[in-house]
Amino acid sequence: MTALRRAIDSAAARLAEAGIDSARYDAEELAAHLVGAERSQLTLIAAPDDEFFGRYRDIVAARSRRVPLQHLTGVAAFGPVTLRVGPGVFIPRPETEAMLEWATAQPLNARPVIVDVCTGSGALAAALARHRPAARVIGIDDSDAALAYARHNTEGTAVELVRADVTTPGLRADLDGLVDLVVSNPPYVPDGSAVEAEVAQHDPPHAVFGGADGMAVIAAVLRLAGRWLRPGGLFAVEHDDTTSARTVELIDSTGLFADIEARDDLAGRPRFVTARRGEPS
Repeated sequence: MTALRRAIDSAAARLAEAGIDSARYDAEELAAHLVGAERSQLTLIAAPDDEFFGRYRDIVAARSRRVPLQHLTGVAAFGPVTLRVGPGVFIPRPETEAMLEWATAQPLNARPVIVDVCTGSGALAAALARHRPAARVIGIDDSDAALAYARHNTEGTAVELVRADVTTPGLRADLDGLVDLVVSNPPYVPDGSAVEAEVAQHDPPHAVFGGADGMAVIAAVLRLAGRWLRPGGLFAVEHDDTTSARTVELIDSTGLFADIEARDDLAGRPRFVTARRGEPS
């Protein structure tokens, strides 16, 4: 057994003791990050020097204190893109990839207008711009820190980033009736809910919690979608796994949408709702 493999085994055990479910994966990702290789290439790496092992002990210790893996590596994978992330921005989760998969499968026109509300790191905006390079993609967020990451993550694309509070009445009236697709992963965890240490200690609370029932920002996003979407335009919003039925009811109560459907994430949990903007009455 190589010294590197022994170090990774020891790190995995330490992370498991710290309560990290993905202990082996994280131990390998951190080692790969420090040697500048892919995790799958670790078996091909020559014996690292003593400096590596010192740095590896330090970074594993940080992860055992529940500093997010993505903060330590500086990146997060999301669908087809790799995003720069760190303190001050919500880390995109695999759960949201189910909504991305749905969005990329929808038949849109050749040059659609797409709005990513509460864009955060720009994850959905960047991934959708990659999938539809001819689209006009707009990402909206009210956090300067998040938008700094989003600017980096959408560099080289045509994504437009807008600093705005999505609860502002009349926001972007110029988009009314012109948008083909609205997607959103807003703050939706009910206030006071127990969350894992990485979220509690490192994700911005403003990007996590969505009011007493988790629906405050979802309601605001829905109002925007109702105004912005053209007839037949599509809407998808992520929600807490306890509020699927409530999200469906809220969308239905507007009388503006048809084909309302609750959908699961990749782990089979209720995670987002989709709908189609109806024709004018």
